[in-house]
Formats: sequence, structure tokens, C-alpha cells
Amino acid sequence: MKTKKLKKKASVEKGRRNGNRFSMNQDPFFTNESKRRRKVEDDDVGGVIESDESEDDFEPEPTGRDEEDVEETAEEKRKRVAEAYLEKIRALAKREGEDHDDEEDRERVSERGGERDSLVAQILQQEQLEESGRLARVIASRIQKPESIDEFRVLVKHRQSVTAVTLSDDDLKGFSASKDGTIVHWDVDSGKGENYTWPSEEILRSHGAKDPQGRGTKHSKHVLTLAISSDGRYLASGGLDRHVHLWDTRTREHIQAFPGHRGPVSCLTFRQMSSELFSGSFDRTIKIWNAEDRAYINTLFGHQNEVLTIDSLRKERVLTVGRDRTMHLWKVPEESQLIFRAPASSLECCCFINNDEFLSGSDDGSIELWSIMRKKPVHIVKNAHTSVTLSSSLKQTDNGLPSNGCIENGTCKPDNNGPSAYSWVSSVTACRGSDLAASGAGNGLVRLWAIESELKGIRPLFDIPLVGFVNSLAFAKSGQFLVAGVGQEQRLGRWARLQAARNGVAVYPLKLS
Repeated sequence: MKTKKLKKKASVEKGRRNGNRFSMNQDPFFTNESKRRRKVEDDDVGGVIESDESEDDFEPEPTGRDEEDVEETAEEKRKRVAEAYLEKIRALAKREGEDHDDEEDRERVSERGGERDSLVAQILQQEQLEESGRLARVIASRIQKPESIDEFRVLVKHRQSVTAVTLSDDDLKGFSASKDGTIVHWDVDSGKGENYTWPSEEILRSHGAKDPQGRGTKHSKHVLTLAISSDGRYLASGGLDRHVHLWDTRTREHIQAFPGHRGPVSCLTFRQMSSELFSGSFDRTIKIWNAEDRAYINTLFGHQNEVLTIDSLRKERVLTVGRDRTMHLWKVPEESQLIFRAPASSLECCCFINNDEFLSGSDDGSIELWSIMRKKPVHIVKNAHTSVTLSSSLKQTDNGLPSNGCIENGTCKPDNNGPSAYSWVSSVTACRGSDLAASGAGNGLVRLWAIESELKGIRPLFDIPLVGFVNSLAFAKSGQFLVAGVGQEQRLGRWARLQAARNGVAVYPLKLS
């Protein structure tokens, strides 16, 4: 009892020293409010203890807490989200079978319930197979032919050429970067965007950045590539300052700078459903980082020239192309690689179709379809994008397709006499888990492709007009629209210039039957 009084007296004296007058109204003995009510009020004001006891003497009640007071753990949140998603699938299956509910007897209720659970299991299994890439969604055959009024719509404007564009997994947010160092976070529906603010040199150094090497005297803001994590939390950017920068998409603040590359960072990709980040550089290396732990993991060697493009799926495999006319498939756990060599051109871009097939574009205007079982392309489409000088004289065939784009496996020959800067295939992309792909160049057209079996290869679908160099392409995960990053110049240089082009991000809605 003496000890408690001494503590109370010490607490009062401490309050007097801090300039706070002690009042009997603050003593729980003289108030009619219960501890429960005072605790709720304390939680509302940030957990400030209003009683005469100090924080060291305050002990929370072990029992009697409501569920609202208990913070939800990560496991409980995952369980809640999974249960909500399962209820959504069950409601969908129930709506599909409600047509004949009125005609059925009560004896068949249990039987119908079992059938509904089986349908739910089939839907979940199909979604899992599509997400893992083992089952391709049929989208190419469902795309309706574009009308004459259908065209790309400029969604976001940039002052200089757009070098990279990427979409979040929920298809609601988009990110774009340009040569002037601007990174824009924009809404897909409205197009309203907000710029990311580069921190000062002191903050960059505190986040891990090192002094630039070579002729540079300060960090260049020229951005060449972007990548976003599957959970939408992290955005990675890379450019001429030879650093990989990590941003928080919720606050749009810079959180980390990864040094280590000795050349410009030309390409980035996150492994799906993980925080593992891969970066490719002009220094001919691929580095592996962990965004969650802000840590460096490993470096992959093998390219003999600059690395230009990189891509990855859920497996621990990375696909890269370089100016050494090779494409490498890296098996990270095994620390091995498969090398695919282009016939007679330099590969400019690449992307995964699934775990066993990939697509690439070359500087001679060709598009190649590859298989993991062969070291040479399965199919080659030569002259996939004609130059600007020829595009106006193209004649449409009976099926509405232009006459260019000849398959090497057939008897056609390319229409033009040689490649130009406008016909370089600067970007290729595939709609994740489907048979739909797209390619872009500087000839004023974005071409859609249908990916068929290895025996049939790929075939052109439709052409969509778009003036400018298409430096980056991205399909929505749902396959409902296509986003293109356009500029007056190419992403990695200034070999040509199109004054009529508008620097920005353009979106094209895909009409599915």
C-alpha cells in the first residue's frame, strides 16, 4: 500500500514538474466512468493514458476485449480474402444454375449442391492453370475487327519520348516514364496522373546511391525502364545513372537506390508473385535484388554485349536479349542458361508467351517465335513492320490485312529492300496466359498477332494506326485494352525522329465477342 501511494505521489510530482496541474477529476476513484469506456476513448485519441498512473504502471486488462480491439494478422487477412473470393465464385456458380431451381424437388437439393461445389472447383482449377501459364486463354479469336473510327486515344502526355509503360495487376493503375526523367502514376479510366518527385542528392546518398562514375557529375534523371511488383506496392526504375531506384506506389516516395551496375540500366522486371527484381544493363550483366529486404542477391554473366530487354514469369527463370544477337533463358536456381541465336539480325526486344515459348523482335523488322526445345526460331515473320515511306502505298487484301508480313516458312519474299530505323521492331508483348500478342515499331502501326501451335506459328490479326516510335507495349491482364508508350525518338537512341508524333501514353480498347 505504501508503495502504491509513493508511486502516485511521484507521478503527481512529475506532473507538477512538467507544468501540469493535478485534478481530482482525473482520478478514477472520483469518476463514475468505467475503465472500459475510458479505454475506448483512450484508443480514439491515440492511446494516451488519462489516469493518475504512469505508463510503466499501466497494465491492460487480460480479458473482456472486443474483436475490434484485436489487430488483424497477415494470415487472418489472407484467410478472409480467400473466403470472400470463394463466396464470390460460389455465387457465380449459383447464378448459372438458378434457371431450373423452381422445377426441382427438395430431394435434388443436396445433389444440386454437390454439382455446384464441383463447378466451383472447376472454375478455381481453371483460373489457377491460367495464372500459372499452363492453360492459355483463347482471346485472339474473340477480338472484333477494328472499325475505321477505332484508334488509339492519348491518355497521358509527356514532354519527351516515352521510354517505358507498365500496368498494375488489377488493371486500374498505370506508370510511364520518359527521357526527361518524369515518372507519372496515372489512372487507367480517367487518365489523371501524378508525378513522382525525385529526392535531393543528399537523400539519394542516404538511400544507397553512390557518386556517378565516368564523365557524369550528378545523377541523371533519364529513365529507360520501369517495372511494378505483382502486389502493386513497389515500382522500380532504371536509367542512365546506373542505379536501380525503388519507389513506394502508395506514397510515391523514393525508398531505395541500388548501386552496382557499371553501365546504364536498360531493363527491369519483377518475378510474378514475389519481390524478386531482375535488372539488365549495358555492362552485359543481369543482377538480382530483393525489394522487400532492400538487398542484393546475385549477378548473372553470359552476354557479350549490351543487355536490352528482360522478362520473367512466376518460375525462377529470366529471358533476356542483347546486342550480341543472342537470347538467354536463365535458370536461376540451377545457375545455368540456354542460349538462342538469331539467324542474321540483332534482337531488340523479347517477352514470354508461357514457360516454354517466347517472342522476339529484331532490328531488321522480323518477329520470331521460339520454343524451349529448339535453339533456332520455330517461325519467323519477316518484314513485320514496313517503313513509313512504304506504309502509305500498302494495299489491303481480301481479309482486311496489309500485304506485308511474310512468313519465312512460306513462299513469300519481303516487300522492302532493306531495314530502316522506322521498321525496327522496338517492342513486343503478350497478353499474360493467352494466345494474343502485339508488336510496335516506327512505321505508324501497332500489329496484333494470334499465337497458334508450333506447326502453324503466328498469324497477323489487325493493324491499329499509331504515329510515332512505339517504345513500350503492355496488355491489360483481362485482355480488354492495350497501352502503348509513344515518342518522337527511339527508346535507346536518336537514330531517327518523327515530328508528327505526340509524346505520351496511348490506350486502345479491345472489343471481345
